[in-house]
Amino acid sequence: MNIEKTALSGCYIIQPKSFTDERGIFFESFKKNVLEHELGYKVDFVQDNHSISYKGVLRGLHFQESQKSQAKMVRVVQGEVIDVVVDIRKNSKTFGEHIKVRLSATNRKILFIPKGMAHGFIALEDATHFVYKCDQYYNRKAEGGIIYDDPDLNIDWEFPKEQIILSKKDQKLPSFKELVL
Repeated sequence: MNIEKTALSGCYIIQPKSFTDERGIFFESFKKNVLEHELGYKVDFVQDNHSISYKGVLRGLHFQESQKSQAKMVRVVQGEVIDVVVDIRKNSKTFGEHIKVRLSATNRKILFIPKGMAHGFIALEDATHFVYKCDQYYNRKAEGGIIYDDPDLNIDWEFPKEQIILSKKDQKLPSFKELVL
């Protein structure tokens, strides 16, 4: 497993070692001891989620506040996404900055997202299967978000804006400046 740091402290791209033979491909998508060694702290995932999205569906940017904040480990098992992580940790050197990573069933990249980040993705193919582990249970009262096209964040989703599909809830998310964390 190759673990690569990103521009956001605590956020890592994980590239599992794949083994291919005449039967197909095998790889370990999660190995707790290797991840914890790299992070320098323990992670106890308590919930797995799986979404299936049509091409153009944008989910995010989402987070859970304070004590309910979630670390996540995300990957795509079918299709492809552009995954975006925004640092919303007020005391961070990279507060308000973001990274983008293409995750796909083909490249098998996995993204570890620490607590204190907003997260979203756009599906680039129909029937994109996005799976992720969380270290906190979902808590509706703690959920928050930032509008995907926030001018201060200036995220290039690499997709025609008029073709983006958003939930009604995500259409009403506040701007980064309006956020009260």
